[in-house]
Amino acid sequence: MKLIKLNASVTASNEQDAEALRARMKEAGTLLVNVMSSPGSGKTTLLSRIIRDLSDLKIGVMEADIESDVDARRIEALGAKSIQVHTSGMCHMDAGMTAAAWEAMETKDLELIFLENVGNLICPAEYDTGAALNLMLLSVPEGDDKPLKYPLMFQKSDALVITKTDAMDFFNFNPEKCRQSVLKLNPDIKIFPVSAKTGAGMDALESYLRESLREFT
Repeated sequence: MKLIKLNASVTASNEQDAEALRARMKEAGTLLVNVMSSPGSGKTTLLSRIIRDLSDLKIGVMEADIESDVDARRIEALGAKSIQVHTSGMCHMDAGMTAAAWEAMETKDLELIFLENVGNLICPAEYDTGAALNLMLLSVPEGDDKPLKYPLMFQKSDALVITKTDAMDFFNFNPEKCRQSVLKLNPDIKIFPVSAKTGAGMDALESYLRESLREFT
């Protein structure tokens, strides 16, 4: 498992960097998925389940954290290619940082790469990482009012994964209220209620990822 330290890119246009990275990824036949959420929403648990379920695909994970390499070691133990990115205090990844992390992975034969972005619902939504797919997580314990508090994240995402649905009975979470709020912000967003623990709803999400991979590459 490799660890690199990155700072925000000093470039004239992050958007140009992002488009260039998408083009390179497409040429390499690799789908990059930017995974965003608040801390504790279950990103690493979800990715661990996906890696096990989609074992026929060559999968890599970029773990972006301010410090520590706990998540990257957990992913690597499952047999996936992983790299730990320390963002030197930055609360997000940008396209230049993502490109540097991809180069540091030292492999171009991966079919699916997940960028586990720094955990928060504000900064990551503001920066294009060069990903072909933006996927955000909202866990049941966080509550169904998050679309009202952090609208940009929901507007920027292609898909919403509602995690920890096995805990629905223990929290005041109204899935229909949440769905309606999200669709008002982003009518085109795909919504997947799942439990990585029990496997409920994972088939639909994994089929979506497979289809996105076919369409992009």
